[in-house]
Amino acid sequence: MISERTASKFQLKASSRVFREWCLTNICLLAGLLSIFTTIAIIFVLFNEARKFFAVVSPSEFYLGREWQPLFAEPKFGSLPLILGTFQIAVGSALIALPVGLLIAIFLSEYASPRTRSIVKPALEILAGIPTVVYGFLGLTFITPILKSWGLPIDTFNALSGSIVVGIMIIPLVTSLSEDAISAVPKATREAAYGLGASKAEVIGSVVLKSASSGIAASFILAISRAVGETMAVTLAAGAKPNFTLSPFEQVQTMTAYIAATVKGDVPYGSTGYQTLFAVGFTLFVLTLALNLLSIKLVKRLKRHHA
Repeated sequence: MISERTASKFQLKASSRVFREWCLTNICLLAGLLSIFTTIAIIFVLFNEARKFFAVVSPSEFYLGREWQPLFAEPKFGSLPLILGTFQIAVGSALIALPVGLLIAIFLSEYASPRTRSIVKPALEILAGIPTVVYGFLGLTFITPILKSWGLPIDTFNALSGSIVVGIMIIPLVTSLSEDAISAVPKATREAAYGLGASKAEVIGSVVLKSASSGIAASFILAISRAVGETMAVTLAAGAKPNFTLSPFEQVQTMTAYIAATVKGDVPYGSTGYQTLFAVGFTLFVLTLALNLLSIKLVKRLKRHHA
């Protein structure tokens, strides 16, 4: 028989455990609601201010116009140069970071010894922790002079240098996420392929990468989203001149660079020039949201395909 005192202790402990679980559950709930509220607040502010801008400037002029001079005496609000500049930096950096990051992830997960991993992994973490403004100065004072020494007809500020520094900057992100996806492939899957006589290269290319394709694809899209949203490195390396061009040798301005440059200037509050910040910000938000939704959809499709 359990004494009343012992039973009271058990009841007290059970009540305390239930209370702690209730507190933890509600704290997690509040954290989730806070993130949702923050997202809704951002969307509301961007949409409300962008709506005021589009009441003055038509969306067709904004998204199809080729001249961006919002703060001139005779303003022109064609955002295609900003969109094209953002596209150049994102694509250029992806061409550098995605293959290099994936190859590093394959090396770390499949070939590297523990000693090599202990050296390479911290180096990548240091690379990820460098401030983006440092990358910008790297492009301006180191990469651009090297490109000029090769005889390339590039401006002091140019899209190529911006793409290179952003590509270097997002390599750790691609590597980390891709390595996690590759490492998550069960060891039994590799051993089954080896048992069928496959070589190591065949196992990696035909089994491991296919099994990890959903995670790798997600890392690629998230890295591109990171490149789209980069500000300081692009501003310093690629410049602040909104050119409607596809040449990587010329100066360009991205959407984030325009926002950073305009916020620092003396723009009257409530003016059309001021509201361009929110129109560009809203466009950037929609673009990154579309990339994230694409990432989620792609991951689900690849998981169904390999299930």
